[in-house]
Amino acid sequence: MEDEAPLPRFHRSNPRLSTDRNLHLIVGIALSTILGIVSVNPVLPTIAQSLQVAPDQIGLVISAYVLPIAFGAPILGILADRVGRKVVIIPSLVLFAIAGVLCSTAPDFRTLLAWRFLQGVGAASLELLALTLIGDLYAGEAITSAMAFLGGSIGISSTVFPLLGGILATFNWRWVFFLPLAAVGMAVLVLTNLKLPVRPESSCNFSIRTYAIDVWRGIKSVQMFGLFLAVVCVFALQFGPCYIYIPMIAAMQQASSSMIGAMLACTQIFLAIFSSQIVRLSRRWSDVTLIKFAFLLFAIAFLLVPFMPNVWLLFVPCLVLGAAEAFALCPTRALIARLSPPQSRAGFMSTNILLQSLGQVLGPTLFGIIFGSGGIRSVFFACAGLAVAMIGILNLTLPIRNDFDRR
Repeated sequence: MEDEAPLPRFHRSNPRLSTDRNLHLIVGIALSTILGIVSVNPVLPTIAQSLQVAPDQIGLVISAYVLPIAFGAPILGILADRVGRKVVIIPSLVLFAIAGVLCSTAPDFRTLLAWRFLQGVGAASLELLALTLIGDLYAGEAITSAMAFLGGSIGISSTVFPLLGGILATFNWRWVFFLPLAAVGMAVLVLTNLKLPVRPESSCNFSIRTYAIDVWRGIKSVQMFGLFLAVVCVFALQFGPCYIYIPMIAAMQQASSSMIGAMLACTQIFLAIFSSQIVRLSRRWSDVTLIKFAFLLFAIAFLLVPFMPNVWLLFVPCLVLGAAEAFALCPTRALIARLSPPQSRAGFMSTNILLQSLGQVLGPTLFGIIFGSGGIRSVFFACAGLAVAMIGILNLTLPIRNDFDRR
């Protein structure tokens, strides 16, 4: 039985929160998912050369990993609400590690994709249950604090993991796929050290009909609609203009690959820096206000990009984008955690993960169409317009005076 005893929830920002072992384990669970993407990105050209894969097909290494995360998250979210968090997390971490090692043995591209898909199945529950556990264990401002700590950790890891993957690839690209073995140690730590609150009694008397009604009632609420739409928008902006068209416009200005990499790394560093300040700012402004401010920053940054006369000045909007991502992601996830009922929280968080994936697919597709019809400048003007429109939608769906964001 995974629930050992009732645990007090942190109801306010607590100086012990950053040293809380539970939070460290939650971050480790979430970073396993990130590891499976960003440590592999730098070695894709090497894999293509080694396995004789066409450049236009090598992206399938990432797609094969992300696809089961998108579609498996809702199923595993229901399962976690039904049987408990650890029962899902521990096998997922072990599968993630085993499939990663199997990727290192792949003799051809098709086999590599099969093992990557299996690794994605293992990763499907990890981020959603990390977010769910924060909602389970913390309350009030402490949720925002925990989400900010997680966001900062993701920002730092998104800078460190690619460097680590690149270093290992200088010896052999297959070595990169041994990094997921760390998930085995994480599984042991989760089993022995992660302390969870007693599950609500209703989760023990599970009814799929009641569960589905409960989740649907929450998802279709006006407030949750605004938050979920914000999630889609943030990831569409991140995976479209940030990851594709800013590097493209930098390349047009004769930027080297290393400079483009440094530019994207700076975005992640600023994400980490501003995530560390979210709690302090949330004491003065509500989480909803911070989310709206994030989209204002997105609009400003994207309007600046087409008018930057050289590659060095492109660092300015990239830094602004890092701040915007911090102000958008941490408060949004905190509000979703607060609004979701404990007995179906994983279901809500799995919807969040599904919509993240939708944004990751929608961004490159939508802005690719805009690029084809109006050129690269039109992409950034459209992004700014989308960010401004999102502010208007948030004004309609989320009240200015919001007691729910302080629960």
